[in-house]
Order: sequence, then C-alpha cells, then structure tokens
Amino acid sequence: MGPPPTAYKYQWSNQQYPWISTSAPMSSSASSVSSSVAVSSSIQTNASVATSSCSALPTFFPPTSTTPFPCGSEENKVQQSDSVEEISEATLDSIEVEVQSTASLDNTVDTKEAGTEGGDITKEPKPGMRFESEDELMNYYKHYGKQCDFPVMTQRSKREKDETVKYVTVGCARGGKARNRASNVSKPRPTSKTYYKARMNVMLKDGKLCVTSVLNTHNHVLSPKKSRFFRCNREVNESVRRVLDTNDEAGIRINKSFHALVTEAGGFENVPFGEKDCHNYIDKARHLCLGKGGAQALFEYFRMMQYKNDGFFSLMELDDNDRLKSVFWADARSRGAYNYFGDVVTFDTTYLTNRYGMPFAPFVGVNHHGQSILLGAGLISSEDTESFVWLFKAWLDCMDGKTPNTIITDQDRAMKNAIAIVFPSTRHRYCLWHVLRKVPEKLGSHGQYKCGLKSKLLSCVYDSLTIEEFENS
Repeated sequence: MGPPPTAYKYQWSNQQYPWISTSAPMSSSASSVSSSVAVSSSIQTNASVATSSCSALPTFFPPTSTTPFPCGSEENKVQQSDSVEEISEATLDSIEVEVQSTASLDNTVDTKEAGTEGGDITKEPKPGMRFESEDELMNYYKHYGKQCDFPVMTQRSKREKDETVKYVTVGCARGGKARNRASNVSKPRPTSKTYYKARMNVMLKDGKLCVTSVLNTHNHVLSPKKSRFFRCNREVNESVRRVLDTNDEAGIRINKSFHALVTEAGGFENVPFGEKDCHNYIDKARHLCLGKGGAQALFEYFRMMQYKNDGFFSLMELDDNDRLKSVFWADARSRGAYNYFGDVVTFDTTYLTNRYGMPFAPFVGVNHHGQSILLGAGLISSEDTESFVWLFKAWLDCMDGKTPNTIITDQDRAMKNAIAIVFPSTRHRYCLWHVLRKVPEKLGSHGQYKCGLKSKLLSCVYDSLTIEEFENS
C-alpha cells in the first residue's frame, strides 16, 4: 500500500481560464479519482473491515501531510490504490465500510487557492477585457477577490426578458451605503458596509461581456486569513456533495462527514466551506426526498386519478438523481372553471408548507358568487426562478396555453422574473394584503402613524373608487 496522498496546489488551465497567468509550467499528474464510500452487508472479496458498536465514526480518508510539496515533485503526484483502506474505528450500526479508491482531493476539496505565493496569479481587471458568459466573469472576479482578500458580490444588473445579461456591476461585498433596518433605532445593528468603491462595470457588446470601467479603491483592512470565510468563497462542490449524500443515506451524521473531509484535506485551513454549509446543503437536498416510496406513491395516486377522470392533469419534475423536485396537478373541475373565471388569478406560496419543507403553491380564482376557486396547485422544492418557471409552464400546458389577463402575487423577485418569462403579456400586480402588512414596518416609527395616519391610509386604500379619488386622497 503506497503512502497517503498529500495536499497539493491546484493548477488552473489557461485554455479554460484565459485570465489566469501561470508563473511556472504545470507538471503532469495522475488522473484523480473521487473517493467514495460503499456500505456492504457482506464481506468484500478484496478486503473487509469488521466494526463493532461504538459512538465514533470511522475516518473514511487517511490523514494527509499538511506541508505541500512542490507541484513538480514526485511526492506530490497522486497515489492511487485499488485496495481497501483499513479502518480502525467502529461505526454505530456495526456496518462494513469499503473505500473503493484513494485519490487526490481535486474532486473533493481544493486544498490551495489561486493567487498564493508560488502559484497562479489572477490578472488585475482592466477595461477592454471580454468574457464569454456571466459565470466566467464571476469566476474571474471571485479569484481576483480571493487573491486581494476582499469579498465579491453582484451590486447591480439588468437583464432582458430571456434572462440575458444586458449590463452588470460586480464589486466588493462591503461596498454601498449602510442601511439601518432595525425596528429599534436606539439599538442599530452592526454593518460591514464601508462605502467600498472597488467595482467593475461590464456591458454586453457583440454577444460578449466587455469590461467598460474598473475602480480598484480600497478603504478597509484586507483580511488574508479570513478570505476563505467570505460567502462568495464558501462552495460545496459536486464531489463533496456526492460524499455528503452517500454518508447521509447511510445514516452518518453531518459533523462526522465534515471532519472526515477536513482530515482528507489536511486541516481546516484547506477546506473552502464550513460545517454549516454542509448542513445547509443536506437540508436542501432532503427537501427533495419524500421518504422511502413517497414519490412512487404519489405517482400511483395521480395515475389512479387519471384513470377515474380523463380531465385530471399532473406533471412531476425529477432532479439529476431521480428525486422528486416539483409536482403540479389540477382536476377537471379546476380546468373547466378556468375557462370562465380565468381573467384574474392569484398565486401565493406563503400559506402552507408540508412536512418536507416543500411550499404549497395554489392558483386561485374568483367565481361569479365571489367565492374562491382552486385552479390548480403544486409543490416545489425551492422558491427560485427556475422552479417557478417550471410550475408556470406546467399550469399553462394544463390550461391549453391560455394565459390570464392579470396575476396577483406577493413581492417576490423570483416570481416576478418567472412571470416575465412565462406570462410576458399578463399584468402583474402585488397582493394588497402583503403590501399593507409592511405598512407598520415602514411607517410604524412615524410620529403621526397612530394619530390618524393609519386610518387615513386604510380609508384611501379601501374607500377610493376611482384613480382620481385615490390620487387626491
């Protein structure tokens, strides 16, 4: 069995990232294979590890040296083994664990960042630089920010209806004006905003994102040791997600999985994410799982309803791992009612979430008796633009492509973007209940709010019959 793999510096490719200049020629290395954990109920032919009942979790990955070798040395090349690594500690459920391969951390954790001493240096942004996509732009500026030790964010942007970026401004996350949003003005919340002016303006020209102006002004202390804790730099990559998913399905606690990844990387300083980020990913991934047989039971129920009623409509969306992501359904009565009362539709996701954290999203209309009627419903795993676009398209297919004249929603940016994509000709209005709910928050500190301002505002909203009357009030 060869020596354990050592932490090494990740080399970026100039072909993939042309904005990175390499200070030294890149040495060839063996292809990296991600480490995976397989749970087996029988003894493996090549090797097996018998475990006993114990509260400690087995260390899946052998500890590595925290002192990296030069990239060109033989010690730094990936040592790969097809044999099973012995595990001395025991699992809680006395299971047998097989480590299929031990490989480099290129597929799990980037142990070193670009821009460090002796590594790759990201070029300083200059006007005239061009990028193929928004992702390439953000990857470049994130690496530059990590090199210069400041956090990065998108400060402002404008997009077309098809979500194509028209122009975007990226800069330091500490830039901008500080806003005191605390309800108690005597106890203002601390803020990290320092009017930091470092930014880069980018505009779409000839199908590419072109840098028009750059400002590199620093007015706060840079944080080299804290740069890995910036939100923009904390990322759980795909390989780490697979490890977390596998361990979570095996009943292994997240803190144990995280410490195993830290051991593999050679220390906390080499891990670009924290334990909280692992918890957030697993919590979000669990939202897609309805439990054992849950998605299949739902599919069987919908098939039974379609057998009983030809007008029943349902659609299900699965993720890359064939887990239920979103679902939509509508019965024949809802589809028939929409033909008569589909002029104005209300869509809201704030009323109810099920036990799996999936928001219930109903489409509601009003009939000729002033009664609310259900025009379809769905369950979505996350309230983002992609999920809303899928749900709106499913509802539109169910209603034979007939769009409503007006749709009323709460003040949600993801909903607004999805409506502009799927219902470009539909009037979008905000729900009055959501608007009035924010009145005390915005005007509660006003001296006249409880002395007549509140009643006058409500009278203006509810008693005005014409536009002129509302404006005069």
